[in-house]
Amino acid sequence: MARMQRMLTNLFGGWFQLRRRFPAALLDEMATAIAAGERTHLGEVCFAVESRLAPLAVLDGLDAPARARQVFTQLRVWDTEHNSGVLFYVLMAEHRIEIVADRGIAARVTTAEWDAICARMRECYARGQWRDGSLEGIAAAHALLARHFPGSDNAKPDELPDRPVLL
Repeated sequence: MARMQRMLTNLFGGWFQLRRRFPAALLDEMATAIAAGERTHLGEVCFAVESRLAPLAVLDGLDAPARARQVFTQLRVWDTEHNSGVLFYVLMAEHRIEIVADRGIAARVTTAEWDAICARMRECYARGQWRDGSLEGIAAAHALLARHFPGSDNAKPDELPDRPVLL
């Protein structure tokens, strides 16, 4: 029954609110925050928002964690020099936030640390604070990355786009 409920949620939810909750001005602000934070560590942060999953994909068993891993691959977040990519994946229809970290980051940052960021973002989003939730999540990820994966004095290349992707 849960799969059928998820299918209906994805069929009718999220798509019309994507641009309203993530307008161009917010995407610009998020891109600026990502770029600024990346100067403090060796990580690469990518942010993707998807309004909903295809209902037939849900019936076939696709869920938010699996879709986040697909997007991680699709956006080539894994393809960084230090295996230091981190993907924020937001699935609006199901109110899900997933963070996928490449193996270089996953070896140093615990799942519990990422889960705490997701929980805080969810709290903000539940109150309709899409800007605050997104920017707080990005800032928290940068703080973790700066602590666990600090940068060097040498400038590193910006390997992934900073602007959030709307899927």
